Amino acid sequence: MKRRDLFRMGGLAALGAAGVSACGSGGGSGAAGSTQLQFMYWGSTFEKAAVEKMLKSFEQKNQDIKVKPVFTPDEYDVKLNSLVAGGTTPDLGYVPMSMSFRLAEQGNLVNLFPYLQKYPQLAGYLPDAYLWYGQDKLHGVATANEIELLWYSKSAIAAAGAATPPAVASSAWSWDQLVENAYKLTVDQNGKHPDESGFDPKQVRQFGISISLTYAAAWYGFLRSNGADFADEAGKKCLLDTPEAIQVFQNLQDLIHKHRVAPGPGQLAATGDDVPGTNILLKTKRVAMVVDGHWSLLDMNESKVDYGIGVLPKYAEPFTTSQVAGASSVFSTTKHVEEAVELFAFHIDPRYVDLYQQGLWMPQEKKYYEDQAAVDSWTKNDGHPPEFRTAVVDYARDHGVPDLRNRVKNLSAISSDVLTPALQELESGKRPAAEVLKEVSPKITGMLQGWQHVQEP
Repeated sequence: MKRRDLFRMGGLAALGAAGVSACGSGGGSGAAGSTQLQFMYWGSTFEKAAVEKMLKSFEQKNQDIKVKPVFTPDEYDVKLNSLVAGGTTPDLGYVPMSMSFRLAEQGNLVNLFPYLQKYPQLAGYLPDAYLWYGQDKLHGVATANEIELLWYSKSAIAAAGAATPPAVASSAWSWDQLVENAYKLTVDQNGKHPDESGFDPKQVRQFGISISLTYAAAWYGFLRSNGADFADEAGKKCLLDTPEAIQVFQNLQDLIHKHRVAPGPGQLAATGDDVPGTNILLKTKRVAMVVDGHWSLLDMNESKVDYGIGVLPKYAEPFTTSQVAGASSVFSTTKHVEEAVELFAFHIDPRYVDLYQQGLWMPQEKKYYEDQAAVDSWTKNDGHPPEFRTAVVDYARDHGVPDLRNRVKNLSAISSDVLTPALQELESGKRPAAEVLKEVSPKITGMLQGWQHVQEP
C-alpha cells in the first residue's frame, strides 16, 4: 500500500509483513528498580529503525525506564481494537486517526491537557496538531505534520518549455495556468499534445498532471481556496453542492475527460489498481506534475529523482491541506502515566528523531517553522531542496488548513458509505460534477454530526 492510502486510514508508512505480540496491561517492571513501558507503532523498515533509535536514546536519558518496541506494520487497527477489547493495550503509541476519537470518548486514552504546562514543547505545537474530544480534553497529538504539494520533474518541464511551478504561495498559479502548462506537458506516443489534431488519449506517453479525485486531502485545499467548504459552520449541513464546490470538482473532472491532461481510473496502474508512487511516476516521466504529500520527499531522494517542489494552484487565497500522520496517545491502562507521558513528549521531538531530517515527517512544534536556527536544524541538509523553505515551511505555516479527518465527526462512515462512491463516479466522468454533488450532498447532511471540538492549548 502507498503512504497516501495509509493516510486515508490514519496511517503513515508502507505496510510490512510482521505481526504484533500481545501487549501487557499497561506495562510493568523490568529489571530491578526499572520501569518497563511498551510503545506500539506501525511503519516502513526505515521508520522502524528510526523509532527504535529514538527509544534507545530515551532509555539512555532515562536510565530507570526500559521501553519495549511493539512494531505492528499490518492490520494495525484490527490488532489495536483486539488489545483494547482485552484490556491489554500498551502504555502508549500510534493510534489510527479514525479510531482515536472513539477510544478517547470511551475512556481508553489519557487526557493529556494537564501535562501541557509540564512539557512546554507540547503547548507550542501548531493548532492543527491537537486532537480534542471536549473542553480541556486532549487525547493526543498528530504524530507529524504533512501538507499537499505540487511535485514536478525538472527535466520534463525543461523539455516541454513549460513554466516551472511557483515555490512561493503569493505567486501560485491560477487554475487556468495549471491547465495551460499541463497541455504542454502532455504528449501521446506520437509526440502530439491534447490540443493538436490526431492526439490519441488512449496512447499517452506522459500526462501533464495527476491529482486524485478520491483522496480528500488532495482537493480540500482547492475547495477552501475557492471560498467553499465541506460543511457549514455547525458541521451539520454538507456544502459540496454549492457553486464554488461544484466548480472545483468540475475542474478536476475536466483535467481527465475534457482537457485529457490527467490520467483517468486505471491509466497509471502497473497491475490491477497498483499505481506507482509519485517518485516512480516522475522518474519514468509517466506524469510530469503530481499533487501529493510532503512524505514523498524521502522516496524522491532515495530514488534520485530530478524533482522540484511547487505550491498548489489557487483560486483566491492559496491553501494546502495540513494532514495528520495518525495520532500519538497514552493508553489509560498504563500503570506508569508520568513515565509514559515523558516518553510521549520525547518521541516526536525533532532533536531525537531523524525522520524529520530524512524527509518523511514535518515537525509539529511552531518554532520549527518560525525560528531560523530551528528551521535549519531539520531542513538544512542535502535531502531538502533550495525551494523547501518557501514551498513547504512557509506554505505550511501560513496557508495550511486542517485535514477533514481530524475535524469531521463520523467521517469514516460518511466516506465509505457515500462520499467515496460519489468521488469515484466523478472520476469516471459518467456524470457532471453538479449532478453528482447535488445528489450526494443531502445524503452526507443526513450523516453529519458536527465538527470536532477545538481550543487553544
